[in-house]
Formats: sequence, structure tokens, C-alpha cells
Amino acid sequence: MRMTARCCTALLALCLPLFAVGAVPPVGERQGVAHTPSAAVRDADHRDSVRYTVWYPAQPDAQETALTIGPPGAPLFEVGTAAADAAIAEGRWPVLLLSHGNGGSARMMGWFGTAMARAGYVVIAVDHPGNNGVDPMTEAGSILMWNRVDDLAAALAAVQADPALAAQIDTQRLGIAGYSAGGFTALVAAGARPEVQRLLAFCRTHPDDGVCAPQAETPSLTLARRMAAADTPELAPWVARAGDDRTIGGVGAVFLIAPAMVQAFAPEELAKVRLPVSVLVGAADTVASPATNSDIAAAALPKATLTTLPAVGHYDFLSSCTALGQTRVGALCQVAADKQATHGAAITEATALFDAALSATR
Repeated sequence: MRMTARCCTALLALCLPLFAVGAVPPVGERQGVAHTPSAAVRDADHRDSVRYTVWYPAQPDAQETALTIGPPGAPLFEVGTAAADAAIAEGRWPVLLLSHGNGGSARMMGWFGTAMARAGYVVIAVDHPGNNGVDPMTEAGSILMWNRVDDLAAALAAVQADPALAAQIDTQRLGIAGYSAGGFTALVAAGARPEVQRLLAFCRTHPDDGVCAPQAETPSLTLARRMAAADTPELAPWVARAGDDRTIGGVGAVFLIAPAMVQAFAPEELAKVRLPVSVLVGAADTVASPATNSDIAAAALPKATLTTLPAVGHYDFLSSCTALGQTRVGALCQVAADKQATHGAAITEATALFDAALSATR
């Protein structure tokens, strides 16, 4: 099923009041560190650690505080609210793994994570080593995108071992969500195997495509520089294993927000992902063009639905900018559509997908 920009207009108009009506449960936030060998290759200081954040339904008396990004007292982004280390609510909650975009962070996707926690999910988000907005970006972190799945798997294992959360999580009901490069990550975790040479061949013939051109987060990392780095003795053995099977077992559904680098997957690889997949993209996305990413994915994935939001660009799916953020990081804050409505559309679609696919009776 495909929802076009024209028929999405009504959906956008209805999303905003959806989250303003009635009381919502509090959300807890817990942070931790997991470990995986590939992190040491990607991290600037060669640490094998992966920071993760968990958002979850909290006990009714939990006291939330504001979540922001930026210097104390001068935030650049408003993320939402959560209660640090609050006790998790009684129950057995389904789990979502969440992967951020190139140069992003778990906190940047907190608007999504906290909303899904209010909807009854335990959301595990990571800061991908060498490719996040907190630590120095590295060439390895920007090249070895398939190894991001290692981070999700390590964080999931760490949460399963956390006595404060383990008894209330139900990993038999497991979903994955990813934004931009995180969408690529989600597809790899769901069983699709990327081909480096396929992506390079696409970029040689389409050098101006948004995923092939230097990214705003790393403008000096050109395609030629990435190719040279991939051939170095340090990275070549890891690049050679790009097509390894990195499936995270037990995943029941996948939610893709403006997925990028879809050209790395052969159609037959996408066809292997026989899970329910919902793809959400903006019609004005020039970073991960729908024509070369979301549309391709939706056509090849056997159980995919595609929703295209009018006037929405790539960075509309980041957290909301403060007034200071508008002046400091303007390129990430310039939007033509109502960002709150865009976020509402994402939450509505994700909740519908995961509620249907991960129900307790499944």
C-alpha cells in the first residue's frame, strides 16, 4: 500500500491533537554502556564501548525533567521529558531497537523514543561509535555502517542483563526502527546483506545523489576519500566482511524513517526481509532522496507500506530546535512543514505497525 503526499495532508493535520488529548504515562530514562569489538575500530580512541539509552514506561509517581541537547542553560534542541533512572512500570513490555542517522545520537532521536515509551514500549537507542554527534567522527565510523548492527545487539544484551529492567522486557516481541543511516542499519539487522561495490557503482554514476555527496556532518569526507580509507590495511578486512549475515534474531517488524544507502542492497536481498515494514519519508528530502532510497525499498520489500509526507525534508525528523539552535545550527533547523505534525505522523505510523506486529497474542 502506498500513501502519497496528496493523501497524507489530512494525516498531518490530525497528528498534532492526537498527543494533546488525555493523560499520558510517565517515561523513565536509563543509560548504560555495552561492549563490542568493532566499536574499537570505529571509535576515535579505540574504545570497545557503546553508550546506550533506554526509554520505558515508568511507575506513575515518576517525576520527569526536560531532555535537551546543547550546553547547560543554552540548549540547541528540545527533545522531550523523562525521569532519570525511574522504576519501570509493572508488566512485560515489547522492545524496540533504535538507530540514529549519520552523526546523530540516541538523544537526538529522543522525540521518537520517549513517545514510543509512552505507547508501551521499551526503546533501546545507541550512540554509534565514530559516527555520533557527541564524540569525534571517524572515517571508520562513517564507512563501516553495517557494523552499527553490532551496537544494537550489544545494547540489547546489556539491557537483558540489567536487573532494573530485565524482568519487565519481552524480547520475544522485538522491533527495529532507524532514521537515515539508521534505516540502513535496521535493514541489515533485519537480514538484508549490503554490497559495497554495488553502492560504489551507484555513486560513480550518480555522484550528486545525497548519499554519495559529502555529508553535512563530515563535509571533507568525499567519496574518493572514503574509498581510499576503505582500502587501508586497518579497514580493508572489515570492509571485506560487509556482506556477512548480521541478522538480529526474533525481530517482528521494522520502521524506516527516511532510510539512506538503500542502493547498497540488491533487490533480492531486500526481498529476503519478509517482515512487516513501514517506510516514512518526506517528499522534499534531498539527503536521502525518496526516488533512490525509500521508493526502492518499498518496491522490493515484500511486506512494505510507504508514506510520503508533503513538504517534509530530511532533517524534519530531528528533535525540535530552540531559538538559539535556529541561529547556531540553522541548516538542521530549517523546515517547511510543521515539525510537530511530522513527528506525530511518525509516531502514529510506528505505533500502528508495532502494535499490530508485536501484539501479545502474536
